[in-house]
Amino acid sequence: MTLTRRIALVTGATMAKPDPETHLLVGALASNGVQAVVLPWDADVDWAAYPLVVVRTPWDYFSRLGAFLAWVTRTGELTAVLNPPALICWNSHKRYLAELAAQGVPTVPTLWVERGAGDGLQRLRARGWGEVVVKPAVSIGAIGALRTPALAPACATHLAALAASGDVMVQPFLTSVAEEGEVSLIHFGGVFSHAIRKRPAAGDFRVQDMYGGTVHPHRPDAAEQALAAQVLACLPTATAYARIDIVRVDGAPALMEVELIEPELFLAADAGAAARFAQELERHVG
Repeated sequence: MTLTRRIALVTGATMAKPDPETHLLVGALASNGVQAVVLPWDADVDWAAYPLVVVRTPWDYFSRLGAFLAWVTRTGELTAVLNPPALICWNSHKRYLAELAAQGVPTVPTLWVERGAGDGLQRLRARGWGEVVVKPAVSIGAIGALRTPALAPACATHLAALAASGDVMVQPFLTSVAEEGEVSLIHFGGVFSHAIRKRPAAGDFRVQDMYGGTVHPHRPDAAEQALAAQVLACLPTATAYARIDIVRVDGAPALMEVELIEPELFLAADAGAAARFAQELERHVG
């Protein structure tokens, strides 16, 4: 088959782990005559030569956020970018969770500590939380996250260290995450595609495979589907791809994160997922 159209799939030059799924998308696109070229976002490339640039796995973006956001904005002025640059910028700082909560989306309770703020520990203790998770507001894959008693010296030390260089979020530790894991609902073009459940290793709270987390089939219930639809309806713009991560708070589904920049989409978990994603991208190639 002659590949008559060409797009770029954006990755990172430095990756915390190997990319397990982009090859599935490349194959699905090729089956429909689209050549996908995988390139790091900071490569010396004429991005205007590609009618579509898809931000897929730049798993190093958070360590150079300013440069990455400048790149995605600049590239969006040269050619079509998915997800849209404005949405990527919005999603790059987890403060978006507060915006969604203000719109009525159920989220995990969160204390926000601004960079350089000296009252974070005092405000945390006023919440009365027992065990908490302290993490950067700009990060991926639970990097920089610490589970700790709120009154422990380690909590104060970690909170101060993170706040010295960036904004911080503190959330109560959810036993449901350790017991049930986290559910991810994947959507292409705003349409539900498939779902999985991620479970942490015994004794851990992080569901990512870097820490021993495992992936399992999942059929979302009506409440999970409704929450995902609510989240998508509240986003600033439409999405080509979205992963809605859901946990249980007091027995009810709540949003943990909405991943719109570089989420693993678990394409191998569903036989038709890569083809559905490819079809969505083809709509934007022209």
